[in-house]
Amino acid sequence: MIRVLIVDDHAVVRHGLRRILGEAKGIEVGAEAANGVEALRKISNEKFDVVLLDISMPEKNGLDTLKQIIEGNSAAKVLIMSMYPEDQYAVRLMKSGASGYMTKDAAPEQLVDAIHKVIAGKKYITPNLAELLLQECGNDTGKPAHELLSNREYQVLRLLGSGKKVSEIAQTLSLSVKTISTYRAHILEKMKLKNNAELIFYVMGNDLKEP
Repeated sequence: MIRVLIVDDHAVVRHGLRRILGEAKGIEVGAEAANGVEALRKISNEKFDVVLLDISMPEKNGLDTLKQIIEGNSAAKVLIMSMYPEDQYAVRLMKSGASGYMTKDAAPEQLVDAIHKVIAGKKYITPNLAELLLQECGNDTGKPAHELLSNREYQVLRLLGSGKKVSEIAQTLSLSVKTISTYRAHILEKMKLKNNAELIFYVMGNDLKEP
């Protein structure tokens, strides 16, 4: 029996996923978590085969949670299930150790297939994501400037570009204002941007704004 941990901050989403997986043969939902902190606590105390992980969550988001799961040498496979399109986060998360990435509008049978695939030691990759990964492995010439950023810098970029203040971002990511200001400086330097106005223009133009 494949034991799954569902990690999502929306109760209605967790309920829907539990219902779908409850009808699938050979799969059981072992537990649920509303954020990364809760998920990591459950992973340290219980055994799960697959973690269904959302990206945008309070207290600890999916990027940070994935990093800690991987660093903790957990045997669980991490399958990202997010509202974000693949071109915004998928490549980053796959490179960070995720076993698969799918959007929340995927069909129920795709979810079940993805779980069985990652349990078999394979990666769950859609044709679109395969194309993105192929581009990533190719020549870096012409890559978007935001691809030069680390995962954390990318998070800060999107939040700044959405009009969030440094203090708000610090609270959201549980970091100090000074740390966020440092990230902002690194972002501007790496992307060759002069100020927040240019940063916001870039984010809007590349459809990277946080919903």
